[in-house]
Amino acid sequence: MAPRIIVDAMGGDYAPREVVLGAIEVLRFLPGLQIILVGRREEVEKVLQSAGFAGDAIHVVDVPEVIGMEEHPVESIRSKEDSSLVAGLKMVAEGEGDAFVSAGNTGACLAASLRYLQRIRGVLRPAIAVTIPRGSPPLVLLDAGANADCRPEFLTQFAIMGKVYYRSRFGVKEPKIGLINIGEEETKGSSLYITAHGLLKESDLNFVGNVEGRDLFGFKADVVVADGFTGNVIIKTIEGTASMILSQLKEKFTRDLRSKLGSLALLPALREVKRSLDYQEYGGALLLGLNGVVIVGHGSSRAKAVRNSIKVAVEMVQEKTVEKIAKEMEREVR
Repeated sequence: MAPRIIVDAMGGDYAPREVVLGAIEVLRFLPGLQIILVGRREEVEKVLQSAGFAGDAIHVVDVPEVIGMEEHPVESIRSKEDSSLVAGLKMVAEGEGDAFVSAGNTGACLAASLRYLQRIRGVLRPAIAVTIPRGSPPLVLLDAGANADCRPEFLTQFAIMGKVYYRSRFGVKEPKIGLINIGEEETKGSSLYITAHGLLKESDLNFVGNVEGRDLFGFKADVVVADGFTGNVIIKTIEGTASMILSQLKEKFTRDLRSKLGSLALLPALREVKRSLDYQEYGGALLLGLNGVVIVGHGSSRAKAVRNSIKVAVEMVQEKTVEKIAKEMEREVR
């Protein structure tokens, strides 16, 4: 039976149009998929009609409220239970869907996920796992913002969950685990990182030691662990740098006729560079440690990012990633 993916149709800066178009696009790749769009029916169906969509692969659930990107996470999920985000997660919790995808308020999505899906037994804190383009295989970094304050045990659990996720998604049996730090030596960093290094070194993970920021793209590690504050700064810095590089390349190659002619020979390579730096190619981030598959997309997600986020959700359901993490955590807490 094909997975049923519940999508927050009102989540993100370009909802519902880009969300709905992304849902339509993914059906070209996964024709047997069942998608449930949760949002304001009139607005959602208007996009479906304008796109010429006809069929029963997409079902619309009507809810009146929307949680804005700037709203307080906990307050918003309490005051807006009839929002697309909360209603969609409730449906997953009640078994009406197999996964949830949203490009909306990340904090609200995390808070609602904890409330309705809850944590896997033994998991101290869930983490946001982000896939960073760097070539093949890509890099996964966690936590990317769910936990600003961490304990050493949290980082160890992030590494365990990251290993299972990387194995499920990219097929690497024993991914290399690294710990972000300001130096390679075991004694570098804060007490949090020094203690975490010791715990990871004693574990049975394929731990390769500390990884500095400059080495993130050097294939030293497949999974890099950080506290949520540091991880979020890294992700936002990478996004900003990639955007700046692409903008600079575009400006240099289009400033005059000579530059435009010269860029023609480089066009295939430039397109490949752009593709390799595009976060949308890998879809959204997975909230690891929950009793359910939850994908959070970038707030500025367009149709391609939504499409790929849904594809990741399908993959994680089919690979039974949540069940594998639960099994691994059960082994750890014995």
